[in-house]
Amino acid sequence: MTNLQRPAATTLATWHRMIAARDLTGLRALLHPEAVFRSPMAVTPYGPAEAVVLLLTTVLGVLEDFTYHRELTDGDNAMLEFSARVGDRTLKGIDLIRFDAAGLIVDFEVMVRPLSGLQALGAEIGARVGAQLAAFKAK
Repeated sequence: MTNLQRPAATTLATWHRMIAARDLTGLRALLHPEAVFRSPMAVTPYGPAEAVVLLLTTVLGVLEDFTYHRELTDGDNAMLEFSARVGDRTLKGIDLIRFDAAGLIVDFEVMVRPLSGLQALGAEIGARVGAQLAAFKAK
């Protein structure tokens, strides 16, 4: 049972279906145009929505054995605990997602541990889309 507002709950259910299918083709429709992504590797968030699509699509392509374990929700906020692997490095993390009144994702923050898992993830993301990300750095 979720205690998210109805539009946010609908978006979160769609997010879970997309993750289960490992297909983020419809992600753009879930994002506010000015959505931001807060990376565990960067101080400054990435935005707008096109940057969030690039990052989340790339991350999903990098992470192996991705599984959500717990979900905590309140109002227009969700916290999703996950585990995954990057090569031989395992990691645990949380996705902190904030929705607007229409249920669109406005803020997507990721936290990852341990450091070795974060470093492996960051290196792989950088190798795949590092050059593209510089253009999206939110100010």
